[in-house]
Amino acid sequence: MAVPYIHMIQVEGLTKRYARHIAVDNISFSVDKGEIVGFLGPNGAGKTTTMRVLTCFMPPSDGTATVAGYDVFKKPMEVKKRIGYLPEAPPVYPEMSVGAYLAFVGRLKGMTGPDLKRRVDEVSERCAVADVRNRLISKLSKGYRQRVGLAQAIIHNPEVLILDEPTSGLDPKQINETRELIKNLAGEHTIILSTHILPEVEAICQKIVIINKGHIVATDSVENLTHRMRGSDAISLELETDGIAGQSDVQQRLESLSGVSKVLFKHATDHKLTFEVESLPGHSARADVARSVVNAGWNLFEMKSLSYSLEEVFLQLTGGMPDGGQQ
Repeated sequence: MAVPYIHMIQVEGLTKRYARHIAVDNISFSVDKGEIVGFLGPNGAGKTTTMRVLTCFMPPSDGTATVAGYDVFKKPMEVKKRIGYLPEAPPVYPEMSVGAYLAFVGRLKGMTGPDLKRRVDEVSERCAVADVRNRLISKLSKGYRQRVGLAQAIIHNPEVLILDEPTSGLDPKQINETRELIKNLAGEHTIILSTHILPEVEAICQKIVIINKGHIVATDSVENLTHRMRGSDAISLELETDGIAGQSDVQQRLESLSGVSKVLFKHATDHKLTFEVESLPGHSARADVARSVVNAGWNLFEMKSLSYSLEEVFLQLTGGMPDGGQQ
């Protein structure tokens, strides 16, 4: 008998009500082992509420959520043993030194003796805070405090990391360092992160979950989602006719191809013409377009796929830009 596959995070029909307000309404999604998943949504969409349920901070009103196979309502202590959580404001004690704080968190997680010392050393190196281990947290920059927060989240080597706005308030250099650190944690840890920075999602995440007004509106890879939203194959075409043919000649030739639904002239620079060519639904006219250009004796400089940006996809699905608001 085959053993059923268990997702590292499995949410099914999850609902959370506050009196008359429904913050999360019957949502379902899953995260596989080793994945980095971006959790996106505008202010009030239900992101933080969902994360609070997954971290056992609050129970669901209806539905189920499991982490590493354990139900967040029925087995909250087992879930907490297997997750590391970094809220938007790192849960650090400013009066403690970095080393003492990490050792304190490790003891809370049940670690003692040589194992605790080894893990403090490992996470200090991995999160690039070894050079400030003896400094008070209150004396650290926000970037360092964020790294300390990430170090405490992985001190017990959890299977799942839940990160809420992990680069909020950091400068560009600190953002890049934190992104690289999170990417390096993938595979060894399953990561779900909430962020309002769309380039961050494109740089880090293999899959995205978009929530709006308490409902899941999309779940897919960034690449699949941006292509799927367009609904048909589209390419950007740059060519040169050596003055033999003009814009209208090229456009008429391309529009005459059987698999093409629309041709838009974009611009002309340095004797080069650029068009956007859209195929009929379910077809790809790329080969016919390339063959037609070459057969006409024109120089083909570039032909590349077009898709919506993640920002355009987000706007279409939610009607607004993401932000770092709570709910």
